[in-house]
Amino acid sequence: MAKKKSAYAQAGVDIDVMMDSLKRIKKNVKSTNTKGVVSEIGSFGGLFQSPGKESLLVASADGVGTKLKVAHMAGKHNTVGQCLINHCTNDILVQGAIPLFFLDYLGAAALEPKVFEAVVAGLSKACRENSCALLGGETAEMPGLYPKGEYDLVGTIVGQVEKKKVITGASIRKGDVLIGLPSTGLHTNGYSLARKVIFQKAKKKLSDLVPGTKTTFEKALLAVHKSYLKPVVALMSKIKVHGMAHITGGGLVDNVPRILPDNVDAVFDRSTWKTPALFEFIEEAGKVDHEEMYRVFNMGIGYVIFVRAKDADAAMEILKKEKARPKIIGRVEAGEGKSRLIN
Repeated sequence: MAKKKSAYAQAGVDIDVMMDSLKRIKKNVKSTNTKGVVSEIGSFGGLFQSPGKESLLVASADGVGTKLKVAHMAGKHNTVGQCLINHCTNDILVQGAIPLFFLDYLGAAALEPKVFEAVVAGLSKACRENSCALLGGETAEMPGLYPKGEYDLVGTIVGQVEKKKVITGASIRKGDVLIGLPSTGLHTNGYSLARKVIFQKAKKKLSDLVPGTKTTFEKALLAVHKSYLKPVVALMSKIKVHGMAHITGGGLVDNVPRILPDNVDAVFDRSTWKTPALFEFIEEAGKVDHEEMYRVFNMGIGYVIFVRAKDADAAMEILKKEKARPKIIGRVEAGEGKSRLIN
Protein backbone atom coordinates (compact mmCIF):
# COMPACT_ATOMS: atom_id res chain seq x y z
CA MET A 1 0.00 0.00 0.00
CA ALA A 2 1.14 3.51 -0.79
CA LYS A 3 2.20 5.43 2.27
CA LYS A 4 -0.38 8.01 3.26
CA LYS A 5 0.86 11.59 3.03
CA SER A 6 1.01 13.41 6.34
CA ALA A 7 -1.02 16.57 6.86
CA TYR A 8 2.25 18.56 6.86
CA ALA A 9 3.31 17.03 3.54
CA GLN A 10 -0.07 17.87 2.07
CA ALA A 11 0.51 21.45 3.21
CA GLY A 12 3.79 21.46 1.26
CA VAL A 13 6.44 20.35 3.75
CA ASP A 14 7.52 16.70 3.61
CA ILE A 15 9.77 15.92 6.59
CA ASP A 16 10.71 12.48 5.23
CA VAL A 17 12.06 13.96 1.99
CA MET A 18 14.11 16.44 4.02
CA MET A 19 15.58 13.76 6.30
CA ASP A 20 16.46 11.50 3.37
CA SER A 21 18.34 14.32 1.65
CA LEU A 22 20.18 15.23 4.83
CA LYS A 23 21.38 11.63 5.10
CA ARG A 24 22.70 11.74 1.52
CA ILE A 25 24.68 14.96 1.97
CA LYS A 26 26.46 13.86 5.16
CA LYS A 27 29.44 12.30 3.37
CA ASN A 28 29.94 15.40 1.23
CA VAL A 29 29.74 17.73 4.19
CA LYS A 30 32.07 15.56 6.27
CA SER A 31 34.69 15.86 3.51
CA THR A 32 35.06 19.55 4.43
CA ASN A 33 36.06 18.84 8.05
CA THR A 34 39.26 20.49 9.22
CA LYS A 35 41.24 19.79 12.39
CA GLY A 36 39.21 22.40 14.29
CA VAL A 37 35.88 20.61 13.83
CA VAL A 38 34.62 18.99 17.03
CA SER A 39 31.02 18.07 16.16
CA GLU A 40 29.31 16.15 13.37
CA ILE A 41 26.54 17.42 11.11
CA GLY A 42 23.12 16.98 12.70
CA SER A 43 23.92 18.53 16.06
CA PHE A 44 21.86 21.50 17.19
CA GLY A 45 25.02 23.62 16.98
CA GLY A 46 28.37 23.15 15.29
CA LEU A 47 31.42 22.94 17.54
CA PHE A 48 34.80 24.34 16.53
CA GLN A 49 38.07 24.65 18.43
CA SER A 50 38.90 28.25 19.46
CA PRO A 51 41.91 29.64 17.53
CA GLY A 52 43.43 31.12 20.70
CA LYS A 53 43.67 34.42 22.55
CA GLU A 54 46.22 35.96 20.14
CA SER A 55 43.79 35.62 17.24
CA LEU A 56 40.69 37.56 16.28
CA LEU A 57 37.58 36.02 14.76
CA VAL A 58 36.36 37.69 11.59
CA ALA A 59 32.80 37.03 10.43
CA SER A 60 30.79 37.98 7.36
CA ALA A 61 27.37 37.07 5.94
CA ASP A 62 26.27 37.28 2.33
CA GLY A 63 24.17 35.70 -0.39
CA VAL A 64 24.26 34.87 -4.08
CA GLY A 65 21.56 37.37 -5.08
CA THR A 66 19.60 36.94 -8.28
CA LYS A 67 22.32 34.81 -9.83
CA LEU A 68 20.04 32.12 -8.42
CA LYS A 69 17.46 33.11 -11.06
CA VAL A 70 19.96 32.19 -13.78
CA ALA A 71 20.73 28.89 -12.05
CA HIS A 72 16.99 28.18 -11.99
CA MET A 73 16.64 29.07 -15.69
CA ALA A 74 19.55 26.81 -16.60
CA GLY A 75 18.62 24.00 -14.22
CA LYS A 76 22.23 24.05 -12.99
CA HIS A 77 22.74 24.28 -9.24
CA ASN A 78 26.22 22.94 -8.49
CA THR A 79 28.06 26.25 -8.95
CA VAL A 80 26.11 28.75 -6.83
CA GLY A 81 27.31 27.14 -3.60
CA GLN A 82 30.88 27.65 -4.77
CA CYS A 83 30.09 31.29 -5.52
CA LEU A 84 28.76 31.82 -2.01
CA ILE A 85 31.75 30.28 -0.23
CA ASN A 86 34.28 32.09 -2.42
CA HIS A 87 32.51 35.44 -2.07
CA CYS A 88 32.48 35.20 1.71
CA THR A 89 36.09 33.97 1.79
CA ASN A 90 37.19 37.06 -0.15
CA ASP A 91 35.22 39.34 2.15
CA ILE A 92 37.17 38.31 5.24
CA LEU A 93 40.43 37.90 3.34
CA VAL A 94 40.68 41.68 2.87
CA GLN A 95 41.40 41.95 6.60
CA GLY A 96 44.04 39.25 6.40
CA ALA A 97 41.76 36.52 7.73
CA ILE A 98 41.64 32.91 6.58
CA PRO A 99 38.38 30.93 6.83
CA LEU A 100 37.64 28.48 9.63
CA PHE A 101 34.04 27.42 9.04
CA PHE A 102 30.83 28.25 7.20
CA LEU A 103 27.12 28.06 8.04
CA ASP A 104 24.63 28.05 5.17
CA TYR A 105 20.90 28.77 4.88
CA LEU A 106 18.77 27.43 2.05
CA GLY A 107 15.11 28.44 1.98
CA ALA A 108 12.60 27.09 -0.53
CA ALA A 109 8.88 26.60 -1.08
CA ALA A 110 9.51 22.85 -1.07
CA LEU A 111 12.74 20.91 -0.96
CA GLU A 112 13.79 19.36 -4.26
CA PRO A 113 16.35 16.71 -3.24
CA LYS A 114 18.43 16.80 -6.43
CA VAL A 115 18.66 20.61 -6.34
CA PHE A 116 19.47 20.67 -2.64
CA GLU A 117 22.15 18.03 -2.99
CA ALA A 118 23.71 19.82 -6.00
CA VAL A 119 23.89 23.06 -4.04
CA VAL A 120 25.51 21.32 -1.06
CA ALA A 121 27.97 19.60 -3.40
CA GLY A 122 29.03 23.05 -4.61
CA LEU A 123 29.30 24.38 -1.06
CA SER A 124 31.41 21.37 -0.07
CA LYS A 125 33.71 21.64 -3.09
CA ALA A 126 34.51 25.29 -2.37
CA CYS A 127 34.91 24.62 1.34
CA ARG A 128 37.51 21.96 0.59
CA GLU A 129 39.32 24.31 -1.80
CA ASN A 130 39.39 27.09 0.82
CA SER A 131 40.22 24.76 3.77
CA CYS A 132 36.93 25.81 5.36
CA ALA A 133 34.66 23.43 7.25
CA LEU A 134 30.97 23.34 6.38
CA LEU A 135 30.03 23.24 10.04
CA GLY A 136 26.25 23.32 9.78
CA GLY A 137 23.32 25.30 8.50
CA GLU A 138 19.59 25.45 8.02
CA THR A 139 17.28 24.18 5.31
CA ALA A 140 13.80 25.69 5.52
CA GLU A 141 10.68 24.81 3.56
CA MET A 142 8.17 27.64 3.49
CA PRO A 143 5.37 27.18 0.94
CA GLY A 144 3.84 30.48 -0.08
CA LEU A 145 6.93 32.52 0.77
CA TYR A 146 9.21 31.42 -2.09
CA PRO A 147 8.21 30.91 -5.75
CA LYS A 148 7.65 27.27 -6.62
CA GLY A 149 10.86 25.56 -7.73
CA GLU A 150 13.14 28.40 -6.57
CA TYR A 151 15.23 28.91 -3.46
CA ASP A 152 17.36 31.41 -1.61
CA LEU A 153 20.94 30.73 -0.57
CA VAL A 154 22.87 32.74 2.00
CA GLY A 155 25.46 32.03 4.64
CA THR A 156 27.93 33.17 7.27
CA ILE A 157 31.65 32.61 7.28
CA VAL A 158 33.94 32.79 10.32
CA GLY A 159 37.69 33.13 9.96
CA GLN A 160 40.73 34.06 12.01
CA VAL A 161 43.59 36.52 11.86
CA GLU A 162 46.37 37.21 14.33
CA LYS A 163 45.79 40.50 16.16
CA LYS A 164 49.11 41.92 15.00
CA LYS A 165 48.42 41.00 11.36
CA VAL A 166 45.00 42.60 10.85
CA ILE A 167 44.88 44.62 7.62
CA THR A 168 42.71 47.73 7.86
CA GLY A 169 44.01 50.10 5.17
CA ALA A 170 45.06 52.66 7.80
CA SER A 171 48.69 52.50 6.62
CA ILE A 172 47.86 53.21 2.97
CA ARG A 173 49.76 56.32 1.83
CA LYS A 174 50.50 58.45 -1.20
CA GLY A 175 52.68 56.61 -3.71
CA ASP A 176 51.34 53.12 -3.01
CA VAL A 177 50.70 50.89 -6.00
CA LEU A 178 47.33 49.27 -6.77
CA ILE A 179 47.44 45.69 -8.03
CA GLY A 180 44.27 44.26 -9.56
CA LEU A 181 43.35 40.59 -9.81
CA PRO A 182 40.89 39.72 -12.59
CA SER A 183 37.37 38.52 -11.96
CA THR A 184 35.80 35.51 -13.66
CA GLY A 185 32.78 37.56 -14.73
CA LEU A 186 29.95 39.20 -12.82
CA HIS A 187 30.82 37.11 -9.74
CA THR A 188 27.65 37.56 -7.60
CA ASN A 189 26.71 41.19 -8.21
CA GLY A 190 24.64 43.14 -10.71
CA TYR A 191 22.49 40.22 -11.85
CA SER A 192 19.19 42.10 -11.61
CA LEU A 193 20.40 44.61 -14.20
CA ALA A 194 22.23 42.00 -16.26
CA ARG A 195 19.17 39.74 -16.50
CA LYS A 196 16.92 42.66 -17.47
CA VAL A 197 19.27 43.74 -20.25
CA ILE A 198 20.17 40.28 -21.59
CA PHE A 199 16.84 38.50 -21.40
CA GLN A 200 14.23 41.29 -21.52
CA LYS A 201 15.79 44.06 -23.63
CA ALA A 202 18.14 42.08 -25.88
CA LYS A 203 15.89 38.97 -25.95
CA LYS A 204 18.88 36.66 -25.68
CA LYS A 205 18.70 33.00 -24.67
CA LEU A 206 21.06 31.17 -22.35
CA SER A 207 22.35 29.20 -25.33
CA ASP A 208 23.24 32.33 -27.34
CA LEU A 209 26.89 33.37 -27.54
CA VAL A 210 28.09 36.54 -25.87
CA PRO A 211 28.95 38.74 -28.89
CA GLY A 212 32.65 38.67 -29.69
CA THR A 213 33.22 35.41 -27.79
CA LYS A 214 32.72 31.66 -28.06
CA THR A 215 31.06 31.58 -24.63
CA THR A 216 27.33 31.18 -24.09
CA PHE A 217 25.42 33.52 -21.82
CA GLU A 218 24.73 30.53 -19.57
CA LYS A 219 28.42 29.79 -19.08
CA ALA A 220 29.33 33.46 -18.68
CA LEU A 221 26.57 34.21 -16.17
CA LEU A 222 27.11 31.06 -14.11
CA ALA A 223 30.93 31.35 -14.02
CA VAL A 224 32.06 30.64 -10.46
CA HIS A 225 32.93 33.65 -8.31
CA LYS A 226 36.70 33.42 -7.93
CA SER A 227 38.41 32.86 -4.58
CA TYR A 228 41.60 34.89 -4.14
CA LEU A 229 42.62 33.09 -0.96
CA LYS A 230 45.62 31.07 -2.18
CA PRO A 231 47.47 33.79 -4.14
CA VAL A 232 46.80 36.42 -1.49
CA VAL A 233 47.97 34.19 1.38
CA ALA A 234 51.15 33.48 -0.62
CA LEU A 235 51.64 37.23 -1.09
CA MET A 236 51.00 38.10 2.57
CA SER A 237 53.60 35.55 3.68
CA LYS A 238 56.35 37.50 1.89
CA ILE A 239 55.22 41.09 1.28
CA LYS A 240 53.69 43.71 3.59
CA VAL A 241 50.18 44.36 2.29
CA HIS A 242 48.68 47.69 3.39
CA GLY A 243 45.12 47.29 2.19
CA MET A 244 42.81 45.08 0.15
CA ALA A 245 39.32 45.42 -1.30
CA HIS A 246 36.92 42.80 -2.64
CA ILE A 247 35.10 44.35 -5.60
CA THR A 248 31.45 43.44 -5.13
CA GLY A 249 28.25 45.51 -5.43
CA GLY A 250 29.32 49.13 -5.73
CA GLY A 251 32.31 48.27 -7.89
CA LEU A 252 35.64 50.04 -7.65
CA VAL A 253 33.83 53.30 -6.92
CA ASP A 254 32.24 52.30 -3.61
CA ASN A 255 34.25 49.34 -2.30
CA VAL A 256 37.78 50.72 -2.32
CA PRO A 257 36.98 53.87 -0.25
CA ARG A 258 35.88 51.57 2.60
CA ILE A 259 39.56 51.04 3.43
CA LEU A 260 41.08 54.39 2.38
CA PRO A 261 42.40 56.99 4.85
CA ASP A 262 40.60 60.31 4.30
CA ASN A 263 43.72 62.09 2.99
CA VAL A 264 44.34 59.94 -0.10
CA ASP A 265 42.52 58.76 -3.22
CA ALA A 266 42.85 55.50 -5.14
CA VAL A 267 43.40 56.44 -8.79
CA PHE A 268 42.55 53.66 -11.27
CA ASP A 269 43.76 53.75 -14.86
CA ARG A 270 41.07 51.94 -16.82
CA SER A 271 43.36 51.56 -19.82
CA THR A 272 45.49 49.03 -17.90
CA TRP A 273 42.99 46.19 -18.23
CA LYS A 274 40.55 45.02 -20.89
CA THR A 275 36.88 45.09 -20.00
CA PRO A 276 35.37 41.61 -20.58
CA ALA A 277 32.94 41.32 -23.48
CA LEU A 278 29.96 40.51 -21.23
CA PHE A 279 30.17 43.90 -19.52
CA GLU A 280 30.53 45.69 -22.85
CA PHE A 281 27.42 43.92 -24.15
CA ILE A 282 25.38 44.88 -21.07
CA GLU A 283 26.46 48.52 -21.37
CA GLU A 284 25.67 48.74 -25.08
CA ALA A 285 22.49 46.65 -25.21
CA GLY A 286 21.09 48.22 -22.04
CA LYS A 287 22.24 51.74 -22.87
CA VAL A 288 23.72 51.89 -19.36
CA ASP A 289 25.76 54.96 -18.50
CA HIS A 290 29.48 54.14 -18.68
CA GLU A 291 30.23 55.47 -15.21
CA GLU A 292 27.27 53.63 -13.70
CA MET A 293 28.71 50.37 -15.01
CA TYR A 294 31.66 50.87 -12.64
CA ARG A 295 29.30 51.20 -9.68
CA VAL A 296 27.16 48.17 -10.49
CA PHE A 297 29.76 45.71 -11.78
CA ASN A 298 33.38 44.77 -11.10
CA MET A 299 34.18 45.42 -14.80
CA GLY A 300 36.83 42.71 -14.83
CA ILE A 301 38.68 43.48 -11.58
CA GLY A 302 37.59 41.31 -8.66
CA TYR A 303 40.17 42.20 -6.02
CA VAL A 304 42.52 45.13 -5.33
CA ILE A 305 45.75 45.02 -3.31
CA PHE A 306 47.72 48.03 -1.99
CA VAL A 307 51.50 47.66 -1.64
CA ARG A 308 54.41 50.09 -1.35
CA ALA A 309 55.96 51.07 -4.69
CA LYS A 310 59.25 49.43 -3.66
CA ASP A 311 57.45 46.10 -3.17
CA ALA A 312 55.37 46.20 -6.35
CA ASP A 313 57.70 44.18 -8.60
CA ALA A 314 58.20 41.45 -5.99
CA ALA A 315 54.45 41.34 -5.33
CA MET A 316 53.73 40.96 -9.03
CA GLU A 317 56.19 38.09 -9.32
CA ILE A 318 54.63 36.23 -6.39
CA LEU A 319 51.12 36.68 -7.77
CA LYS A 320 52.20 35.63 -11.27
CA LYS A 321 53.79 32.49 -9.83
CA GLU A 322 50.41 31.76 -8.19
CA LYS A 323 48.74 32.18 -11.61
CA ALA A 324 46.63 35.07 -10.30
CA ARG A 325 47.18 37.14 -13.51
CA PRO A 326 47.86 40.41 -11.65
CA LYS A 327 47.97 43.84 -13.26
CA ILE A 328 49.20 47.16 -11.89
CA ILE A 329 46.06 49.24 -12.36
CA GLY A 330 46.68 52.44 -10.45
CA ARG A 331 48.30 54.40 -7.65
CA VAL A 332 47.49 56.27 -4.48
CA GLU A 333 47.48 60.07 -4.63
CA ALA A 334 46.66 62.86 -2.19
CA GLY A 335 42.91 63.23 -1.94
CA GLU A 336 39.75 62.81 0.13
CA GLY A 337 39.32 59.06 0.59
CA LYS A 338 37.73 58.41 -2.81
CA SER A 339 38.19 56.23 -5.88
CA ARG A 340 39.00 58.13 -9.06
CA LEU A 341 38.74 56.39 -12.41
CA ILE A 342 40.70 57.84 -15.31
CA ASN A 343 40.99 57.05 -19.06
